[in-house]
Formats: sequence, structure tokens, C-alpha cells
Amino acid sequence: MKFSIGGSLKLAFRPWVEGLENIPAEGPAILASNHLSFSDSFFLPAVLDRKVTFIAKAEYFTSPGVKGKLTAAFFKGVGQLPVDRSGARGAGEAAIKSGIDVIERGELFGIYPEGTRSPDGRLYRGKPGGLARVALATGAPVIPVAMIDTEKIQPPGKVVPKLMRPGIRIGKPLDFSRYHGMDGDRFILRSVTDEVMYEIMKLSGQEYVDIYATAAKRQIADAEKAAKAEKADKADRADKGEQRDQAAE
Repeated sequence: MKFSIGGSLKLAFRPWVEGLENIPAEGPAILASNHLSFSDSFFLPAVLDRKVTFIAKAEYFTSPGVKGKLTAAFFKGVGQLPVDRSGARGAGEAAIKSGIDVIERGELFGIYPEGTRSPDGRLYRGKPGGLARVALATGAPVIPVAMIDTEKIQPPGKVVPKLMRPGIRIGKPLDFSRYHGMDGDRFILRSVTDEVMYEIMKLSGQEYVDIYATAAKRQIADAEKAAKAEKADKADRADKGEQRDQAAE
């Protein structure tokens, strides 16, 4: 990916990067990033010398048809790990195991603590499972990362990206060794996750919203559904009113 797509991405989009010196030349680390666009998983690895392994939803590996097979081949080729999200607990455990395996190999593990892409460009509450548990189980440093303007390049549903310059800010490694052996304490997991999200917020400059992105997406979908229903109801009432006027004439 670095030699094929990575070079083309850097040439076409010219991403700017701050904090590259915070990525270790060797040894394990967890890269915890905000998530604005599908392209985040391409821009970040493209600017690093080392391989980054992200977890990806299993649907990318199991979709039918020619497009599905090509997508699966691509994700396998760039070393992404499938995680079944059909059950919340099963997905979390699979993500944790995958992350620990990557860290134990001395590699870079990439994760999006929000759990899904931001629906509106704001930063949402981090989920306390995968990130914190992998960090506390392995002792690997957590490096906060902020993707800048990638949602403008490729908004949800847009296939062809817009040519503009994204940014990447990489923060200093965070050490959570003080919590070693406490990965079963939900309050500690919450504290670690919130600390990482705070650093991401400082790097990205995003507005922080203290709810999960999945809940925000449901709220947005419900609001859109309600707006469509209201519009349809107004149109129906207007049509009935016009029919009454015509009958009166």
C-alpha cells in the first residue's frame, strides 16, 4: 500500500504532518486517532515509515460480488484485521485480542476510540473497551493522533475524493503503566480513555460531545426521519386542501 497507493496519495493530496518524531522507530505502540473519513486509514499509514495495523469491520471482508471480493482482497493485502460487530461484546473481545496480538509482535496498532466515524465532524466520547484494555494488558504507549479535514475530502457516501490538503497531528506518547494490572476496573478504563480523548481534542481542535458517536448517528437519523414525515404530512394536507377548494368551486 505504501509503494502503490501511499505514494500517489502523498503526491496528489500533499498531507502535512506534525509530530512524526513521536512515532517510535521500532517497538510496539498504539495509535489512537479521531475518525472523520474512510480515508483516515490510508492517509495515516501513508505518511509513516512503519506499518500500521487497523481493525476493520468484517463486512469489508465478506461482501458478495466482484466489488466485495476486490474490497476483501485489498483489506487483506494491506494487513487489516476483520472484526465481527454483530454482537457488541463479541466485537469488543475480538478487537482486544487482535490488538494484543499486534502489540506482542512489536508492531503499531491503530484504533479509533470513537468506534465509528463522526457524523458531523465533532469529536465524540471514546469507548472504554479496546483502547484502554489493550494498553493496560500490554503496557504499550498510546500515541494520540488527530486527522484534520479528511471529512471534507471524502464525506460519508462520497466515492470520488475532493483534491485538498489534509493534515495529521501526532501527539506525544502517553504512559499508563501506573494502571498496570487494573484492566478489569471499569473506572480505570474510563479514565484512560477520557485522557486519550482529551489529548486528541487538543490536537484536532474539534468540539467535544460527551455522547457516543453511534448514539449521535441514531439521533440524526431519527431527526431526518421525523423531518421527512413532517414534510410528507404537510404535502398531504396541502393536497387535501387543494382538493377541497376544487370541490367547492
